[in-house]
Amino acid sequence: MTDTLAGNAPPAEAEWDPVTTICRWCGTGAGELVLDLGRRPTSEFFPRLDDPGPDPLFPLRLWLCGHCGLAQLADDDEVPEQPVGIEPQALTDQRRDAVAAVREAGLLAGRTTVAEGPTPHGGSWLPDLAGLGITPAGAHGRADVVVDASFGLMHARDQAAALDGLLARLADDGLLLFGFHSLAAIVTHGQWNAVRHGHFAYYSTPTAVAMLADRGLTATAAWTFPLYGGTVLLAARRGGTPGASVTALVESELAAGVHDPGRVAGLQKAVETSTEALRRTVDDARARGERVLGYSAASRAVSLLHLAGLGPGTVDAVADASPAKQGCRMPGTGIPVVTPDDLAAARPDVVLLFVPDLLAEVRRALPAVEAGGGRWVVAEQLG
Repeated sequence: MTDTLAGNAPPAEAEWDPVTTICRWCGTGAGELVLDLGRRPTSEFFPRLDDPGPDPLFPLRLWLCGHCGLAQLADDDEVPEQPVGIEPQALTDQRRDAVAAVREAGLLAGRTTVAEGPTPHGGSWLPDLAGLGITPAGAHGRADVVVDASFGLMHARDQAAALDGLLARLADDGLLLFGFHSLAAIVTHGQWNAVRHGHFAYYSTPTAVAMLADRGLTATAAWTFPLYGGTVLLAARRGGTPGASVTALVESELAAGVHDPGRVAGLQKAVETSTEALRRTVDDARARGERVLGYSAASRAVSLLHLAGLGPGTVDAVADASPAKQGCRMPGTGIPVVTPDDLAAARPDVVLLFVPDLLAEVRRALPAVEAGGGRWVVAEQLG
């Protein structure tokens, strides 16, 4: 892939040799590079507005293991720490729906203790489970329920060690709840910008089920939720047999091509389509004399804005509810991050929304945008 931004040309071919990649789960080296985004700013480092830069750039490539099917970052760059975000209402709602689904399936009956895997995304299952009488097992205790459903495990460079660490907390007859943004959704919807620094693994249901089976756990139930275009929750335990919901989802995702490098590599074409559509939308709005801002300084916005070549001369600011990001700028583009109130006060004509799941929430929270004649444009739906 050729980088169209000056000064960001990919490094020499030898430095990008995919043959050197070793799978973060199974340890084999057989696989294919399926997405190459060149050198991109990390979404874990939001410089302060007065930071002159230049912002650090790191290789961002996705590799699909030919043995176990785990999609993963091909590179192991050390990136700065991620600022703390604010959990969106859509994620809160999905968690409550997920807890309700597991409870209705009878899988929480008689369980009293829980351990939760770490996550930098914020949000936790613990309060909802506490309402059902399931309380933390303590820092090192084994638990009746172990949860990794807030996208924590994907941050581990060593997937085998991280999963083993979670399972060490699981009681012999315990229940594991594992949630993830499915690779099937990423491929089906062309969500290439879900690939970001610090997210080292991207699970499909067939691969996740096989990973658990390798550690003696059977996925007995599966649920899908609309968040991010397709989020999966698996329930697994030692013993038992796969449920019909698991079998159906595995077959569906295999049919969607999650283990086919040619199908997954279709993400590369989606890069060009979405960045050109975004740039054209912004250019057309500016040509009409309209003021363009964005909402959500999310990780998926970083590469999208950078690859589209947008900056403060085209997108005036990006609003975000996280105080940790306000007063900073979008990595690699210099676009300032402001408060939601600042966005409303700016009376924008166009607000680019970088997380589609937030649309209902932000329209309720910021009625001044549409009351002032502005319109919300979902960036992922362009093109």
